[in-house]
Amino acid sequence: MRILLLGEYSNVHATLAQGLRQLGHQTMVVSNGDFWKNYPRDIDISRKEGRLGGIALMARLASLLPRLRGYDVVQLINPMFVELKAERIFPLYKFLRRNNGRMVLGAYGMDYYWVNECCVRRHLRYSDFNIGNELRNDNDAMKERRDWIGTAKERLNRLIADDADGIVAGLYEYWSCYEPHFKEKTTFIPYPIVMPQHSGTRDVRGRRLNIFIGINRDRSHYKGTDIMLEAAKEVVGRHGDLCELSVAESVPFNEYQRMMDSADILLDQLYSYTPSMNTLLAMSKGIVCVGGGEPENYSIISESQLRPIVNVEPTYDSVLQQLEQLVCDPDRIMRLKRESIEYVERHHDYIKVARQYSELYKAIKT
Repeated sequence: MRILLLGEYSNVHATLAQGLRQLGHQTMVVSNGDFWKNYPRDIDISRKEGRLGGIALMARLASLLPRLRGYDVVQLINPMFVELKAERIFPLYKFLRRNNGRMVLGAYGMDYYWVNECCVRRHLRYSDFNIGNELRNDNDAMKERRDWIGTAKERLNRLIADDADGIVAGLYEYWSCYEPHFKEKTTFIPYPIVMPQHSGTRDVRGRRLNIFIGINRDRSHYKGTDIMLEAAKEVVGRHGDLCELSVAESVPFNEYQRMMDSADILLDQLYSYTPSMNTLLAMSKGIVCVGGGEPENYSIISESQLRPIVNVEPTYDSVLQQLEQLVCDPDRIMRLKRESIEYVERHHDYIKVARQYSELYKAIKT
């Protein structure tokens, strides 16, 4: 098949493309590299700042239109799959629909259904937008509500979701927001990870543990890394003989990976039920992750044995308690390191995941 992957979040499309190519599919990735993260792509559509940047991007897309047609499958990372206002994306989507085969919408992150379901139905015990029945009122959560509810972004998301031939969710949370509305065409497929070559997990006994946290300075409060960072500092303050803390703040992906490679423990995704691409990458390297590992995560992938993620509730006390217990138990860390690698191999290997996508694409009726 000829497959166009349009847009990027956290290396999902770039990694999926590698797997699809291994299976013999002709695959093109067109994206902005997910902003400063600068993930790989075949055609770059990043935007410069300001109004002139928008005009330049529109001209760039217009010149690319002949190369964005004739695909068997077009998969969008999000309704906002290019850096333009929603009003300007409507005609681009209609062009893609007219000139290609199957259209697939990715449910991988911020969109209307994610925002609205978490704010209105509040079916998750906690999320980026609610803690129980209470809505979060931090600036980022309120901004996303204003951006996505009752706006052109909502209309665009509804149009694409209604019109698309399939919807693919990469996390349990996103699947749970789309499945009630689009039961017949919503599918869950785990995120793809390229497994590194392993020569065994690095023994933690007899040395200080490296606790690692990555921070997006613009989203720290919203994502909960501010809480996780403070808890980690407290643990290091109590047990400086056992552990140390490394912090990566808004660095490009390649540099982030280099910093991650020396970690033993990763703190990530305070408000998530499930491991993200960043968490899964760390787990594939034998790094123990403290964050989202709720029962729903294991249930949706039918995992009944492995429990490699140190699950925390979205509170300072929970992170502090779980992290302190972990750093004081090197034997448990070694077990979780091995389980983490096995977990990613079992459920997220990029070729296994690409095969699931390939089977879905073939099964979709246009």
